[in-house]
Amino acid sequence: MSQAPEALHSRFDVHDRKQFEIKLEYQPTGADETRYLVEAYLFLPSSLNIDAETYPRADFYADIHNYVRFKTPVMGLAELLSSEGSPLVKLEAWQRIGVAPESDVVYQAKLFSCVLRGALRRFATTVETRCDATKTGEAGRVDLETVVRQAGESVPVVLERFRAWLRATGEAKLQEKTRASLRLVDEYVSLLVEQFFRRAVADMDALPRTGPWLPLRKGLMEAVLREESYRKEHRLRSVLSPTGDNEEYMQRLGFLKKFCMNVLFLSSRRRSGRQGWEEVLFAIAAGVAMAFATSVALWAQVRFTQVSLNFFLIAVVGYMMKDRIKEGLRRMFSRVAATHLYDRTTDLVDPVTARAIGTCEERVDYGAAVKVPQAVSSLRLQDDFLTVSQGELSEAVIRYQKRIVLDARLLPRSERGLTGVTDILRLNVGRFLRDMDEPEFALEYVDLGDFSVGHIRGAKRYPVDLVFRFTVMEDGVRHESAQLVRLVLDRNGIQRMQNFIRAPEAPVAAPAEVSEPAGSLPIRPAALRQGA
Repeated sequence: MSQAPEALHSRFDVHDRKQFEIKLEYQPTGADETRYLVEAYLFLPSSLNIDAETYPRADFYADIHNYVRFKTPVMGLAELLSSEGSPLVKLEAWQRIGVAPESDVVYQAKLFSCVLRGALRRFATTVETRCDATKTGEAGRVDLETVVRQAGESVPVVLERFRAWLRATGEAKLQEKTRASLRLVDEYVSLLVEQFFRRAVADMDALPRTGPWLPLRKGLMEAVLREESYRKEHRLRSVLSPTGDNEEYMQRLGFLKKFCMNVLFLSSRRRSGRQGWEEVLFAIAAGVAMAFATSVALWAQVRFTQVSLNFFLIAVVGYMMKDRIKEGLRRMFSRVAATHLYDRTTDLVDPVTARAIGTCEERVDYGAAVKVPQAVSSLRLQDDFLTVSQGELSEAVIRYQKRIVLDARLLPRSERGLTGVTDILRLNVGRFLRDMDEPEFALEYVDLGDFSVGHIRGAKRYPVDLVFRFTVMEDGVRHESAQLVRLVLDRNGIQRMQNFIRAPEAPVAAPAEVSEPAGSLPIRPAALRQGA
């Protein structure tokens, strides 16, 4: 099995206590058409009572939240100020010429906020990484100083250029909706600087309070305070309150993020993937049943007179058999359709050109209908428990498949090449928690000193394995890769995630990373009960 090429990247994370997230980035490398197949195998303990009856397809799809968008164009802060492809440079050029439609102006302003968000997010991530590097040597320390200083100098220039353009648009005759949209973009940009600069200062908390680190922290916080003052001057209510619940702040931040990033999100036109074929198969079933009933009636008419009791009984039996044949064929054809056809199909539509750039097909299979490949089973051979449980102990298996076809000719292009597509898939595990035991027990414990009996804590948790298999078909070449992720759950939700990386030279994976849900709190049992 070859490693997946650059055409597909994947990242796994815990979004919150109830949602697991996988982020896929599809990056066609130039072929007219690229096909992606994503397969997810969920291995659930039988004690969770999950099967096709208790967790039907409709419920599974209801627990999946899918977000598909274009990848944010990658630009550094310096490129935002000078590159011909920069939304800010385009806005300034249109202002001098004065010929851009207002819809294009709003689009480029929103795109500017998205590009700036990406640059600030990379800056904050770099600071977090470099803070660890400073512990290893002088090179990491100097690198971190350079990164923070450059951001502290570049961001105010970017903001001033954008706001100078914004002030100049006040002289233009723009519709009020356009002006309101630009004001919202300005507010979102201000919040972005505050958000990521605060995060950077928080990551620098472990650094010394002396030397160059104090003025660097001070410079970032001064930028944060300037943005806060800017929003107050413009009577914007998106200001953090140390004593309040900041409900309005969070509400505005969430709305502004959706408002500005909607230029990247692909709209969806969903249609049933197999409904048409099922109707054809059901019509065939009805025709076969009717042919049988008609044949019986014709034979009875030849054999007996129509007014006889025998003819009457044979006609009734023929109708009974017709009804059962029809229903039996419907069930059989329905299973055939579920095995070979996808449940639903979605057209991915460019929000700007309104053209479909690709399709996404999905399907879900349960239990006996799922044939687990050997390559998937081998990934789970982590210990003796899993080695002997496969085939020995019952477990529920769910397979979710997603097939995506992208037409590279219809994808937008940037100076760095073809723009890819980001697919964010969130799975809500709330249904898996319903039949779980209490998350904590009180275990009896005997002290060896005085043989006194006490109680210690025992956590009851359930491992759920998810194996992802990725297939990329491009230019007649097929690439495959697989990944094992284990979610450790209890009744309160996801407690941690284990990401297993399969080494190329070793047939057995090794745990590489354990991550806790962001902002998770220690669980306090409602009541401890006796048990072992």
